[in-house]
Amino acid sequence: MRFLDEQDVRSLLDIDTAISSQRTAFIALAQGEAWQPEKILGGHAANEPDTVFCYASRLDRQSGPVCKFGSINPGNAVAGQPTVNAVVAVLDPHTGVPVAFMDGTPITTLRTAAASAVAVGALARKDATRLLVLGSGVQGQAHIAALQRDRTYAWTGMWSPRRSSLDASVGRLREQGFDVERVESLSDAIAEADVIVCATLATEPLFSARKLSPGATVVTVGSFDRHRCEIGPDILHASRHVVVDHEPTARQNCGPIVAALAQADAAELEVLELGHVLTGAATGRVSDDDIITYISAGLGVQDAAAAWSIYQRAEAHGVGQSVDWPRNTGGTEGTSTAPW
Repeated sequence: MRFLDEQDVRSLLDIDTAISSQRTAFIALAQGEAWQPEKILGGHAANEPDTVFCYASRLDRQSGPVCKFGSINPGNAVAGQPTVNAVVAVLDPHTGVPVAFMDGTPITTLRTAAASAVAVGALARKDATRLLVLGSGVQGQAHIAALQRDRTYAWTGMWSPRRSSLDASVGRLREQGFDVERVESLSDAIAEADVIVCATLATEPLFSARKLSPGATVVTVGSFDRHRCEIGPDILHASRHVVVDHEPTARQNCGPIVAALAQADAAELEVLELGHVLTGAATGRVSDDDIITYISAGLGVQDAAAAWSIYQRAEAHGVGQSVDWPRNTGGTEGTSTAPW
């Protein structure tokens, strides 16, 4: 069994590999090749922001089952720690034997940002030049890196209500070579942005639909649970199309969609799946003036695609710590050098 820590994962899951894995995941889901059961979310109360999650999935018959287990703890940000922590287990596709155990925190960060890059590539106007990211945490930073990978923006801005975190993140991104500005007025920035990415843990909408300019593309990755609503139903109703990663999961879990369907005068909300847009089975953007919204629920198949890519590259290059997996044989206790 191969153990991969954060450094191992980051060395193997570069941005190109991450983006490729996410495109593969959405297409496999759209074509019926992936196994995507309901995810488990819970562990929080009305006054408790922490969330426990468990995602199990399988990309296809050629790759093994993958399960990610972790927790979201917004309070970690104050101490400068990741708000999302997770571990990922990978099984052999034929025998089911565990073959890899890896740090799921960088996988979550990188695959989420990479998926947004795939969505923006498919849904945003081709001439989009102004990128605005809301949120200065690891996801906000990862999104600027991922979205600038395949597209050149004339202006990139970052906003956060936490000034110290915003200053630190903008400074860190500039040191890495990214041209990004600190946003003082969120209202003005929303009105001028072509692509708006919400990478926060907000439970109330951050802006209204009337602030959006024609042709804007809105991406939200923090509205993955019923009580998290970075945007409100007004933005969904103002959109030509609402695109999601997986319709059943989004309808069950994503706060803005749940809120829209709960309105007394709610009409049926039509949503498209990103995989169907990528395969050409559905059209996301019809005209340059369309407002398009993409809501990410976050899927196990995204982790499965990323983790399987990591495992294959680790095997090819000998990355990580390889140990004997403890197992009983003939009633005799096995031994192991596994690090636990």
